[in-house]
Amino acid sequence: MAAAAFPSDALFLIAGPCQLEDDALNLRVAESLARLAERVPGGVIFKASFDKANRSNPGATRGLGLEAGLEALARVRAATGLRVLTDVHEASQCAPAAQVVDVLQIPAFLCRQTDLLEAAGATGLPVNVKKGQWMHPEGMLGAVRKVEGARPTPSREHIAVTERGTFFGYGDLVVDMRAFARMHASCGVPVIMDGTHSVQRPGQGTDGASGGAREYVGSLTLAAVASGAHGLFLETHPDPDRAPSDGPNMLPLDTLGDLIDRAVDIWARVRA
Repeated sequence: MAAAAFPSDALFLIAGPCQLEDDALNLRVAESLARLAERVPGGVIFKASFDKANRSNPGATRGLGLEAGLEALARVRAATGLRVLTDVHEASQCAPAAQVVDVLQIPAFLCRQTDLLEAAGATGLPVNVKKGQWMHPEGMLGAVRKVEGARPTPSREHIAVTERGTFFGYGDLVVDMRAFARMHASCGVPVIMDGTHSVQRPGQGTDGASGGAREYVGSLTLAAVASGAHGLFLETHPDPDRAPSDGPNMLPLDTLGDLIDRAVDIWARVRA
């Protein structure tokens, strides 16, 4: 596995279920990813959220919570050897999360929250900041600078930004493939393609929940690699249609390996 969380010279993968579930599910996904890691040049990071704080409906399942969620992530890391990532939604969550996980992630809706970005940076951990759906690529430089400036030794090393689509009217997203080159040029950090949330249809699912179009995950992911993405973010689940969140835009676990093999092949070809 590559030493850097976000290598710029080898395609890497961040993958896992949308939110943490029971140990059986978490470990089933993580063990599959650990086997897949041998085929990913830049390594694999297991991701899952302890709290989905931005669900569409107030009664929707949010996850295990901070304490139980971090304990679950620690078990995943111990069992598989994979590095683990989770979202943080409040500045107060960053320090305790940093005691357990290897990478912190800032959700797209929070990419301009100064206190949160600075608290994440202050942990010294690698930080992935997702681009807000309303942001232009160059606008992410401010988020990068906030994390950078708060790090124990100010640096953009170990910071990444993620493209996850821009609002296209109401309830749909579009990915501008120019964004990968533009964000890399302006921010000076690796750029990740979120193939999962780029096909999300906010508020367009059953009873106002978010819908999605997972049939487009593959084509958008491969196009992003050809367009300069340094890494991939893909949520996956053994049975997405029964997942507690983001099922319509998650990849079935048994299809992930084929997509990654194709992505690695394209990466090698465009950088040959």
